[in-house]
Amino acid sequence: MTETARTVTVTGSGTAEAVPDLLTVSIGVECRREDVGAAYSAAGRAAAGISAVLREHGVADQDISTAGLNVRADVVWKEGEGQTVAGYVASSVLAVRLRDVAGSSGIIAGAVAAGGNDVRLNGLDLGFADPAAVAAQARKAAWQDALDTARQFAALAGMELGPVVSVTQQPGPQPPIPMAKMQRAMATDSVGIEVGQSSVSATVGVVWELR
Repeated sequence: MTETARTVTVTGSGTAEAVPDLLTVSIGVECRREDVGAAYSAAGRAAAGISAVLREHGVADQDISTAGLNVRADVVWKEGEGQTVAGYVASSVLAVRLRDVAGSSGIIAGAVAAGGNDVRLNGLDLGFADPAAVAAQARKAAWQDALDTARQFAALAGMELGPVVSVTQQPGPQPPIPMAKMQRAMATDSVGIEVGQSSVSATVGVVWELR
């Protein structure tokens, strides 16, 4: 008769915090003109101007990408006429990754100035250029949490931990990476960006033999 191996199964969780070193900003342009071709051309010129300013500030080509392009009729309601086309709206969106987070407020201000009244700043997201490094620290913390718990259970049972039977990385709730805080600075046209810290969480399930 084979004796069933005695095991203990625990779940550990851990979190690692770090200062974000990557800022992704969505910059859009929206141009209204009476002619569809004029609207499209204006949006193209505005987007090109913004891209040129970004490159002047050292933003690499691979960190600038077109994330949206749209042309639509600007429809309005007129009494006695119903819906009529008042003009056309062309819009474009650039997704820009800024690796110089400390100097990002000046870069964004330059891009907004280049777009003029047609520019739209859609939002900012903070993240990590190398998320794997932060995730590794979170997994290490999760492993230590699981090990401490398993050792406690083994001691309560009057036993010791044996070899690891299995390890499973489990999906856990990820806290959202916060939006960058924007704060108007005194005596300047730029907007200060407060980075703060972001966290990454990990959860691991481990099975140990008991002896």
